[in-house]
Amino acid sequence: MRVIELIEQTVGGMGYELVDVETSPRGRLLRVFIDKPEDEKGVTIDDCTAVSNQLTRLFAVEDVDYERLEVSSPGMDRVLKKAVDFERYAGQEVQIKLRLPVGNQRNFSGVIIGMRDDRVVIRSGGRTGDGTGAVEHEFPLATVDKARLVPKF
Repeated sequence: MRVIELIEQTVGGMGYELVDVETSPRGRLLRVFIDKPEDEKGVTIDDCTAVSNQLTRLFAVEDVDYERLEVSSPGMDRVLKKAVDFERYAGQEVQIKLRLPVGNQRNFSGVIIGMRDDRVVIRSGGRTGDGTGAVEHEFPLATVDKARLVPKF
C-alpha cells in the first residue's frame, strides 16, 4: 500500500490523476495508469515519459524494489474505480462486474446514470434513445469488483 500512496502523491503533485496501479504477482512489474481529465488531448507520450522519469527517481530514493515500470494512459476502455469516475462519465456505456452476484448475475452493462447515495446507478436494456423498457440498476460502490467504459468507434 505504501508504494501506491507514494505513486498517487507524486503523480498528483505533477498535475496528473492516478487512475490505476497494477502489479505482477511478485511485484516485479509496476504498471501505472495516469490521466489529465481537464485536457481534451488526454495523456501524451511526453506525459508518460515525465511521470516514468519522476517515479524512477522516487523509487531509487525510497528503495522501492521492482524490475520494470510502465506508465500509460487509461485507454478508451478505462477503468472506473472512484465515485467521481462514475459522475464524470455519466451518459457513457459501462461494463460492471460485481464481487458477489445479485440474484444469479455478477456482470451488468448499461449507460452510467451517475452516483446516488454511494451507489453506482446504470440503465440497461430498452430501446435506444427514448429509454422505453430500460431497467435501472444500483450497486454499492464497494461491491463493484471491476468497471470499464465500453469504447464507441
